[in-house]
Amino acid sequence: MSKVIKTGICSFGMSGQIFHAPFIHVNPNFEFTAVVERSKNLAKTKYPNVKVYTNIDDMVKDPELDLIVVNTPNYTHYDYTRTALEAGKHVIVEKPFTVHHQEAQELIELAASKGLLLSVYHNRRFDSDYKVVKKTIESGVLGDVIEFEVHYDRFKEELSYKKHKEEALPGTGGLYDLGSHLIDQALTIFGLPRKVWADIRIIRKDSVVDDYFELVLFYDTLRVRLKSSYLVKEPLAAYQVHGRIGSFIKSKSDIQEAQLQRGLMPDSPDWGAEAPHEWGLLHTTINGKTVKEFVPGGSGNYMDYYNGIYEAIANGAPNPVNPQDGANVVRVIEAAFESSNGGKVVNFA
Repeated sequence: MSKVIKTGICSFGMSGQIFHAPFIHVNPNFEFTAVVERSKNLAKTKYPNVKVYTNIDDMVKDPELDLIVVNTPNYTHYDYTRTALEAGKHVIVEKPFTVHHQEAQELIELAASKGLLLSVYHNRRFDSDYKVVKKTIESGVLGDVIEFEVHYDRFKEELSYKKHKEEALPGTGGLYDLGSHLIDQALTIFGLPRKVWADIRIIRKDSVVDDYFELVLFYDTLRVRLKSSYLVKEPLAAYQVHGRIGSFIKSKSDIQEAQLQRGLMPDSPDWGAEAPHEWGLLHTTINGKTVKEFVPGGSGNYMDYYNGIYEAIANGAPNPVNPQDGANVVRVIEAAFESSNGGKVVNFA
């Protein structure tokens, strides 16, 4: 493999334009070599040297390419990832990894058999808000965590202009979309739960896909609540963490997506830096004294994911997001639908 990882992106919608191309472009260890655009030619205007293909099958046959980013609609993830792996390419696949857990396991086995890297783009692990929440929990200042609640809410009655997200197709809906982020964050901190309960609904008047969910993940002494609604006018704190000796309350405050939408590149000054008014509130007891203070949020950086991908491919370092983690997220989603449809708590572990 060449020193620079030559990369092809399977589509150039929002995901390709915002979450992948900028990071590949400014990272000297990567080259944005190819892209699939069936009818438009948007990538060429910003990245003149990129090769444009009209279909994925042709792009993955490009002998120059080392890495393929599968960022197409959720129901295509399995087929396109398999196609790329069978062509001998390393693969980054967007979340959710696949629609069904068994599909994910098949892809993991295929990648292993070919000695290829397969990684799931759970980029929200690299958000500033989540990073400070995880660090605070792991520091022990809250004691044993008893309750962990996360919200990913919006206020939008009208349907998305992204038609594939609003059609009743496999893998569509809020739980597969936003829920994948929340489940991955919870599992990364606490591991797999013993049981899962869920309430999954459609609340927008013209929607045909789920746009509200509440999940409860049961652990021995911990309850994790993951919630999302498209009809929340006044948002609550995104993260509410309560332990035996303290609490931590944090807003959803990562600014990377907003920066990218404004056209900033990931090598811009103060990339991903949180504003002080977004810092989280810590209220606990340390050395017998009550502490109530705001905790600096630091910076988020999705480039850490791509740096990890380079090190994994080039130097055999650990995968920044192991595909089994992505498969576990899908497994929780399947258990959540079983719970909601059956009105029951589902045994998991």
